[in-house]
Amino acid sequence: MPLVFYVDDSRDDLFYADYISKKQRPNIDLQCFPDTRSALRALEDLQTAAGTLPDALVVDLYMPLDSGLELISQLRSDQRFSGIRLGVCTGSDALEDRERAMAAGADFYTGKPIDLGAIVNGAQ
Repeated sequence: MPLVFYVDDSRDDLFYADYISKKQRPNIDLQCFPDTRSALRALEDLQTAAGTLPDALVVDLYMPLDSGLELISQLRSDQRFSGIRLGVCTGSDALEDRERAMAAGADFYTGKPIDLGAIVNGAQ
């Protein structure tokens, strides 16, 4: 079962992703995080303990305390995490935001609400 980490400071968006995951049962193990620090800590713990990584990590573009793009850049520069598909899920449809996300190292850019099935199937 694919493992997806979803990082968003919005409780509503995290609740929605979890709700959809349970309701639609897309055969995805979804783990939600309210900030980039907790997601990075979980990534490092998972990699150290089990030697595995999530199939995808998706971050919100705009978060008041942590930048999703900073996390993507950090993960792209760390060889341990090179196998993870990284993406941005946002309410912004601005071309500049998409370009910034891709320049930071994102593999995909998608709008909200999050479509878990499409993310895992690479339809982004």
